Amino acid sequence: MIIPTMNLTQIQYIQLDREAWCVTAQVSDLSSPVGMSNLWNDSYWLSAYPSSHIVLAELRHFEWHYHAVQKPISKRSIAHRQRQQQRQGVRQLLQTLLNKLEINDILDESNFPYRLSQSKYYVCFSHTAAHNKDEFNKKSNQNIGPISYSKIAAVISRRRPAGIDIEHNNVAWHIIKRFYSDNEITILQTLPKNQRDYIAKLLWQIKESFIKIHQYTLAQGLGIDYSDVIPALTDDINRDFITISHTDNQSNHQIAVLQADQTVVVF
Repeated sequence: MIIPTMNLTQIQYIQLDREAWCVTAQVSDLSSPVGMSNLWNDSYWLSAYPSSHIVLAELRHFEWHYHAVQKPISKRSIAHRQRQQQRQGVRQLLQTLLNKLEINDILDESNFPYRLSQSKYYVCFSHTAAHNKDEFNKKSNQNIGPISYSKIAAVISRRRPAGIDIEHNNVAWHIIKRFYSDNEITILQTLPKNQRDYIAKLLWQIKESFIKIHQYTLAQGLGIDYSDVIPALTDDINRDFITISHTDNQSNHQIAVLQADQTVVVF
C-alpha cells in the first residue's frame, strides 16, 4: 500500500498563553492516482498500431498504448483513506509546531491524554473532513468525484491537559434538543436562527473539548451545562479571537474561539 504524501497548507500558529500553543492547517493527499509502485494493482489493457499480423520478433516496432481502467472506489475505502490522511496529517502538523517552538521531542501515544515523551507537554488533536469537487475536476479530465481534504488542528499545553475541536458543519437542531441542557436550549431559542445555529455549534465544540480533557463519555459530556458562556459568545461574535473563562467543579479553564479557523480550544 502506498503511504500518501501529506500537503499542509494554510498553517496558522497561535500562542494561547505562556504555556499553551495551537496550530491549524488544511491537509490534502497529493499521491499520484497512477504511479509505477501501484501499476499492477489496477487493471490495464494494451493496444498495438498498426493492426496487422504480429510477429513476435517485431513487437518492438509497434506503438504500445497503456489504458488505465478506473475502478469504482467504495465509500468504506474513501473513509479509511481519509482517516489515514487525518491521522498522519495531525502528527505531521504537531511536528511543524514543535519545530516552530524549537522543541526537540516525540509524541508518546501509550496513554491518554497524549503527552510528549521528554517535556511531558500534553497534546490533543482534532480534524474534520471536507470535499472540493471543483479542485478535483481541474486536475482530471474525468468527473469521477471530489478530492478529499481535511481541516486539522493540534494543541500542546505545559501545565495540564487541553482539548481542541475543529468543525465546519452546524449541529442539527434535533440533536441539540436531545443532548443539550434545558438552560442552554432556553437561551439558544431566544436568538435569531443563524446566530442560534452558530452558537450551538460553538457549544458543541466546547463540549467536545472538555470531553477530551476529562475523558467523559459522549452522552455525559454533551449533557453538561455550559450556558454561562453563551452571553460572552454572542457579545463577541464579530471578533476573530474570543477568550472566555469557565469554572466548573474541577478547575478554572480558558476557552479560546478561533473564528477564522472554526476552532475551539479549552486549556
